[in-house]
Amino acid sequence: MDLPALRTFQVVARHEHISRAAAELRVAQPAVSRTIARLEAGLGVLLFDRQGRSVRLNRYGAAFLRRVERALGELDDARRELADAAGLDQGRVAVAAETLLTLSSLLSAFRAAHPGVEIRLRQSTAEVMRRQLAAREVDFCVASQPLRGAGLRSVVLMEEDVLLAVPVGHPLAGRGRVRLEDVMDEPFVTTRAGHWQRELLDRLFAAAGRTPVVTCEGDEPAATQFLIGAGLGIGLIPALARNETAEAPVHWLRLDAPDCRRTLSLVRRADTYVSTAERHFAAAAVAHFARRGRADH
Repeated sequence: MDLPALRTFQVVARHEHISRAAAELRVAQPAVSRTIARLEAGLGVLLFDRQGRSVRLNRYGAAFLRRVERALGELDDARRELADAAGLDQGRVAVAAETLLTLSSLLSAFRAAHPGVEIRLRQSTAEVMRRQLAAREVDFCVASQPLRGAGLRSVVLMEEDVLLAVPVGHPLAGRGRVRLEDVMDEPFVTTRAGHWQRELLDRLFAAAGRTPVVTCEGDEPAATQFLIGAGLGIGLIPALARNETAEAPVHWLRLDAPDCRRTLSLVRRADTYVSTAERHFAAAAVAHFARRGRADH
């Protein structure tokens, strides 16, 4: 049993598919299968139930995975701690967010201040973020909805109003604010289920006993404003985006609805070593969004 075999097992367990695991590991599928077979032979039990190239963790595999993730996590923490102590490098930070546009200006400033730090980005829904933190695939998540789970620590970066964007020329465009009742039958441009914009939209309508009319949904929240500007419908957009994509031809209104706000948080595991690079990133994120929040008021 060696570290490469354990990391191969971890990736196969995450995907529960040999081909996808091999693609991530950048090795041939037969090599992955042989590694898992040798590991099982050494342990004396099968870790997966086979279904062609798809595999499913059985109860032995699930128990083993918990120990493997703990052990590999400790080794990764040790490597980063020793690198910090010896000054061997300037580190790496992996970050997930629902839309990467939220991070663009932060990352520009951070890279200028810390050019030696490697940044890895993932675009993920809240549910995927929880899994990525659990598997230590990312160090931080910039989340627009609560990430609930044991062992997670959150810091609020900013709170902001969520506005209603309508196309220029829309009958509501001349108004400063509207009630939810005024837009019940309007077509909405939004994200797929799992993204915070869709969660907020569904929650607001459910409180009124209705279901929104969704005419366009996707996985890129940053595209919503431009699709609204193209006349496909209306939609909920955070106030922050009003300044970041000001060229989109939309009109902004206040929606008189309770809790029509977004709380942006920086989330990490509470049980992992925080490297120097990660401490710098967390401090930069807090300072950056504090400035953005002051600028918007």
